[in-house]
Amino acid sequence: MGADLGNLKAVRKLNEVLLLACKELIDDAKLGCADLVFKDICLEILAKAKQVLTPEQFKELSFYATDRIKEKMVRNPSNPGKK
Repeated sequence: MGADLGNLKAVRKLNEVLLLACKELIDDAKLGCADLVFKDICLEILAKAKQVLTPEQFKELSFYATDRIKEKMVRNPSNPGKK
């Protein structure tokens, strides 16, 4: 039982590290990429993250990515007539 609990804690810690890494990748891409490339990178990160994060963490990351995309669109409205 103790080993299982230790394993569970290790998995949770690993998932937290992966979630943080995904958020950092999104932030880095936001700073260094054009809008279209940034959106594509976000989708790639989310697709890969879904494989390794818990459903709750994936939902958190999805909201995080959505917020960053909205921020980038507000700051850089390159095509105001297009959505």
